[in-house]
Amino acid sequence: MISNANDLTERLRKRLESERREIEELTASELERLAEHSRFVAGSAVRTIERDMGEATGRMRELLVKAWLRPFIVGLSLWIGICAGSWATMRWLAGSVQDRIETRDMTDLQIAGGREMLAEIEETTWGVGLREVNGVRYVTLPAGTPVVTAFTVDGRPYLELSRE
Repeated sequence: MISNANDLTERLRKRLESERREIEELTASELERLAEHSRFVAGSAVRTIERDMGEATGRMRELLVKAWLRPFIVGLSLWIGICAGSWATMRWLAGSVQDRIETRDMTDLQIAGGREMLAEIEETTWGVGLREVNGVRYVTLPAGTPVVTAFTVDGRPYLELSRE
């Protein structure tokens, strides 16, 4: 019986060894299939994540460009408007000041011309002038001028003035 028990133990051990190898092979093949499936799922997930990230990045980039571009354009427009308005105002003010300077120079020339004309008139009229006081008309003579004779011509009185 001992030989039968040893044979039985040996067969049992071989059978267990064979089942263990079979289980290991099945487990290895199952693990290999699971690994391949996991690689496929992981690759698919990576591609999906990359696609979604690309789309999200594109939308974010577009949003940032719009969010940055609009204030930039508004600020640039304001800056250009302020600069152009300031320039135009300064040109207008400079032109206005220049016109006033030219007007004043012209007025000064006219005043000087008027003074020269007045001096010439006084020189050629010997200082004689006409005045009206309370409705009475008088001929004004230079100071110290003696009246020599008075006579009328065509009904108008004339005074002869002496140069002495």
